[in-house]
Amino acid sequence: MKREAKGNQVRELEENFERQKTVYLLDYTKMTVSQAVELRKLLRRNAYSFRVVKNRLALRALKDDLPEQLRNYFQKPTAVAFASEEPVKLARLLKDFSVQNKVLTFKGGLLDGQLVPPERFEEVCRLVSREELLGKIAYFMAYPLTQLLRTWQAPLTNIGRLLSQLKDKK
Repeated sequence: MKREAKGNQVRELEENFERQKTVYLLDYTKMTVSQAVELRKLLRRNAYSFRVVKNRLALRALKDDLPEQLRNYFQKPTAVAFASEEPVKLARLLKDFSVQNKVLTFKGGLLDGQLVPPERFEEVCRLVSREELLGKIAYFMAYPLTQLLRTWQAPLTNIGRLLSQLKDKK
């Protein structure tokens, strides 16, 4: 690979590491070309990116503000999955693909700027997505109001039933 092509790759990786707060490093040694194409298509459909990188170039692209332990994961063949939004969904997609095809191994990464060691990846996959959390918060905020409305409506409902029974008796 020529020097200027390497420089372009380093700049692209620098931009990706700056823009994306979530980065998952994966070992892809058992993956076939068709599986790699399938994974890229899957991730692209969900607005994520997947890239096989050279470790030396990726290490050059890492900024000093990223955790030092992240550098230790750039050994052996490495692929990088980037997420700007919904990092838990990306983790689930990668895990499902890995379980289905038995090819990917999680090496480590960053989740919203925080280091994620390989043993904690399963925990990330079990996290609730952002939409689900927002839905739960909205439910808990609205619940007292719905109960208050039901309490206010109860006497009116009872009066309506009583009037209906009186009408039926006559």
